[in-house]
Amino acid sequence: MTDSLLLSMNNIEKSFPGVLALRGVNFSIKYGEVIGLVGENGAGKSTLMKILSGVYPVDKGDIVLEGRPYRPANPAEAHRKGISTIFQELSLISHLTVAENIYLNYEPKLRYLPGIIDYKRMNEGAKEIMAQMGCSISPTMPVYRLPIALRQMVEIAKSLARHVRLLIMDEPTSSLASNDIEKLFKLITSLKKRGISTIFIGHRMEEVLGIVDRVVVLRDGEQVGELPIEEATEDHIIRLMVGRQVHLYPKEETQEGAVVLDVKHLSDGSRIRDVSFNVKAGEIVGMAGLVGAGRTEVARMIFGVDPKTSGQVFIDGREVFIQHPEDAIRAGIGLVPEDRKTQGLILGMDVKSNFSLSILARLSSFLGIVSIQQERHLAEQYKQKLNIQTPSLQQIIRNLSGGNQQKVILARWMSMKPKLLILDEPTRGIDIGAKTEVHRLMSELAQQGMGILMISSELPEIFGMSDRVLVMCEGAIAGVFTKEQLQRKGAEEAVIALAGGQTDISFQPATP
Repeated sequence: MTDSLLLSMNNIEKSFPGVLALRGVNFSIKYGEVIGLVGENGAGKSTLMKILSGVYPVDKGDIVLEGRPYRPANPAEAHRKGISTIFQELSLISHLTVAENIYLNYEPKLRYLPGIIDYKRMNEGAKEIMAQMGCSISPTMPVYRLPIALRQMVEIAKSLARHVRLLIMDEPTSSLASNDIEKLFKLITSLKKRGISTIFIGHRMEEVLGIVDRVVVLRDGEQVGELPIEEATEDHIIRLMVGRQVHLYPKEETQEGAVVLDVKHLSDGSRIRDVSFNVKAGEIVGMAGLVGAGRTEVARMIFGVDPKTSGQVFIDGREVFIQHPEDAIRAGIGLVPEDRKTQGLILGMDVKSNFSLSILARLSSFLGIVSIQQERHLAEQYKQKLNIQTPSLQQIIRNLSGGNQQKVILARWMSMKPKLLILDEPTRGIDIGAKTEVHRLMSELAQQGMGILMISSELPEIFGMSDRVLVMCEGAIAGVFTKEQLQRKGAEEAVIALAGGQTDISFQPATP
């Protein structure tokens, strides 16, 4: 990595109606440097990167790229200048092939027939780029047949085909398993050696600190810190991000009660095999495992989203027959799904309406007319209780940050007071401050006697919030770790080993 600057942004300001999103931000990156850009949701990270990507024009300030003024009019111009962004929601076209996606709008043409795509040259070029990245994907493979990790590689290959100088990665690890994250980090390192710079936006501090050369911290639209990796610690970064000391994983001790959920020999005839476990009142049971282990599938079967072929589900010792989510809700089960945007919320509706979706019957008269006053009163009550940051209850929910969207879903279930709450990746894609608030709510609900089943891909969250941990591997429960075992040396390594199918571990967990 050289010491010369690739890009610098000086005294950047950006306003939207009623909001000063960025003020006086200075940001620079060298050739071949990897910078971690961190901050709470709403801190200005996305706005700053959208200015670089040509999505937003800058209001004030100067941007210099390779010694020349840079003000892209649109994303296409940013691409031509070598700046490419990979968002959480990938921009691939699923029915096109790998090569067609990589060269979309830049297809090589036949030399003697202008306007006709040279598929041979395009496939060879795609194969060569993927080989440089250490991937052996067929260029003629339709993208919809690829797992998420390989789709992300195709997205990066698109950037390399356009001779990228600066790669902006927004939460690139949010949907990846640990082994895929390792592959991504190796790729970032190889790009660095080639002089390609990377801006890595992330919420998982251990990942940020594991790959970057420098950390830049934004808070409320201002740059509040810049730390070389040698001086960057998780606690220091979090203090800069939120402006106060944050206590991670605020788990309080609870008095466990009787068994609330008892699952016996649950199977779906294909992926899920003979799964049995229980959750007690006041207990948070973590469910760990690699992506594809079957954790979400188990949750969906319990909640009646997907059918089971065999097995029994008991609530408070009584067998319940769940064919549909309505049956689960009547039985006292709530589910916060893995993908809040597609499965938990109606993004075009307002906060109040999303909050009351599951309790309309309770808010309605015998004629089926919803009491608007009662709906508004209850929504306002939970807005205050959960500290949901929104200008009003009429705000369209897609305009809220991920953490506030998640709190609206939690408020919905809290108003129903379920006996069991299933949380599938409850803090995915939300910042550290919102994570702490969600964890605090989980702890409070457990103290009130609610049973909680928490599915998470983040081991610190699993260890920090769980009273007991179930480890899934290939559709079955490989082992159960008690609270005492979770505190023993080597516990994290043992969980990872079991999740990966190994049985030779430092100590044996309890049997399922």
